[in-house]
Amino acid sequence: MEFCQKCKGIIVVKESKAVCAACGAKTGKKPKMEVSEKVKKHDTIAVIREGDDNTYPIVDMECPECKHKKCYFWTVQTRSSDESETKFYKCMKCSHTWRKYR
Repeated sequence: MEFCQKCKGIIVVKESKAVCAACGAKTGKKPKMEVSEKVKKHDTIAVIREGDDNTYPIVDMECPECKHKKCYFWTVQTRSSDESETKFYKCMKCSHTWRKYR
């Protein structure tokens, strides 16, 4: 990771040029693009396309509408921050959505 000499912001690559994310200053250096050793070891990399963004965890829970046994869930902070979040469930078969308060 490289940092800007002017403002100490992070240098990012935009349109094949190295620029500071904070102040926009361009560097004279050619941007370094390296692939970590961890990525090089694997044959496949998961690519999530637009529209395929359902990466929610799947759990065993019965849908109150169709009685299907699989659904996925996500949490949202619907009340004040000192109270627990609300967990939403969505049936994988009929797409019925319901919530549970903790």
